[in-house]
Amino acid sequence: MFYETGKSDHGLPHDPLKALVVPRPIGWISTRSQSGVVNLAPYSFFNMIDDDPPLVLFSSGGPKDSATFAEESGEFVANFVSEPLAAKMNATAVAAPRGTSEFDYANLTPVPSRLVAAPRVGEAVAALECKVTQVFTPRTLPGTESSSIVVVGQVVGVYIDESILREGRVDLEQARPVARLGYLDFTAVHHTWAMRRPKWEPKG
Repeated sequence: MFYETGKSDHGLPHDPLKALVVPRPIGWISTRSQSGVVNLAPYSFFNMIDDDPPLVLFSSGGPKDSATFAEESGEFVANFVSEPLAAKMNATAVAAPRGTSEFDYANLTPVPSRLVAAPRVGEAVAALECKVTQVFTPRTLPGTESSSIVVVGQVVGVYIDESILREGRVDLEQARPVARLGYLDFTAVHHTWAMRRPKWEPKG
């Protein structure tokens, strides 16, 4: 089958596009507003986009608290979602009124970060402390603004629970990161393998 996204003429009961761009890592974003309000919410439009310097981004569907607080404070924390925390992560996706503590709602522990004001999730096995470098709204083909707000942050500090370290490396089978699939589906890493990038060898 083939369909044009602008026409949504796929004939399926649900749009399949987000089920094809998978798995997507989840940025569990904690922020603190300038007035001291703390927010925690998961974003599956999240990824690392550079390592020198280390840059990550998350994309918010409109001016939600995470994007708003990150922009006004200039900081956020991207917390690692492991499989045992999947239900609590999902609980923090609730559309709660501003001022509600998602930490309290999901029975999570806010722990002070080292370099930013936003707290990290105490139960998370890793967290990236970030300083905002850019906030922008992507444009569409006609040049109009999309409904999303993209927040880019430079990672200035990294917390890792030593329980997920094995022989000097992060053991992802131990950490069991959760990723978003399509529809209402998620997955977790239980099996990994290594592949080296091949060296060019002319054939023939």
